[in-house]
Amino acid sequence: MSRTVFCQYLNKEAEGLDFQLYPGELGKRIFDNISKQAWTEWQKKQTMLINEKKLNMMDAEHRAMLEKEMQAFLFEGKDVKIDGYVPQQKD
Repeated sequence: MSRTVFCQYLNKEAEGLDFQLYPGELGKRIFDNISKQAWTEWQKKQTMLINEKKLNMMDAEHRAMLEKEMQAFLFEGKDVKIDGYVPQQKD
């Protein structure tokens, strides 16, 4: 049985994550307020960011930067700026 959350990213009820995927308070906030769909969207952006900026996940500074981007994307409605990436135009 899947759980439903009011997703702050989609601004509607949606299927929630099955378990907390991120540690700590932020992880709990994501689990309680972010849907599977929104998390999947973030994962795509995160992969592009890691590749674009050649981030090293062993580097605390890089992880902090990524976490900041994640919060802005999921909770503040800010899209991730990736140099040289032009999103497809929606019709």
